[in-house]
Amino acid sequence: MLTKYHLGERWLGFPRSYRWAAVADRLQSASGVLLGLFLLLHLHFESSILLGKAAFYRVAQVLEGGLFTPSGHGVPLITQLFSLVMLLVLMVHAATALRRFPVQLGQWRALRNHLHLIKHNDSKLWFWQMLTGFLMFFLVPMHLVTMLTNPEIGPHLSAARVYHDNYWLLYGLLLPAVVVHAMLGLYRVAVKWGISFQRHGLLLLAKILMGYLIILGACSLVAYLVIGHSLTLPVTPFTP
Repeated sequence: MLTKYHLGERWLGFPRSYRWAAVADRLQSASGVLLGLFLLLHLHFESSILLGKAAFYRVAQVLEGGLFTPSGHGVPLITQLFSLVMLLVLMVHAATALRRFPVQLGQWRALRNHLHLIKHNDSKLWFWQMLTGFLMFFLVPMHLVTMLTNPEIGPHLSAARVYHDNYWLLYGLLLPAVVVHAMLGLYRVAVKWGISFQRHGLLLLAKILMGYLIILGACSLVAYLVIGHSLTLPVTPFTP
């Protein structure tokens, strides 16, 4: 004989737990899209160094609000405030994404078996996104904290940071990790929320963007290294 038992919704955590899961999913996707779009803009702004020191200087001044100051020079405080906002968005994204991170040995074994047996392409993409997200958990805060504590931007100052302060090590690791994570994330968000059902086309676009952005970022990094190598300490800020 089957006996029915009624368990209160408050005791089960339902529907509150499901409501939180839905909110967390939306926060994770929204914050991820915001960070991904910011990355696209950021790498292109940084690549203005490839057009020369004067071009990068003008871009930096505009981004720091130089159009609204009498002298035309930017305000480093804007860089600090924007970096703080991005750090908060990153914290929201990390907090909501860590819910799906395997933390127990049994979960890792189940994931390994799933990847070997099912061989589902999107599951492999999620695995790579998880690994790059783990690296970013350490690398991205280091970059943002640097922008908070040392917000001065310019062809000479940025190049000196990359070359003389050895930040090329950080950026060399961060660039492929953040590009792969962001492009795969945008692809998965588009599929998850039904923005497009053309998985093959979206994945091809994501791979093209990965290659393009990594090459663009690497060229910018090399340009900073070349400029930094030519500088002598103490560094004099660039003026056109």
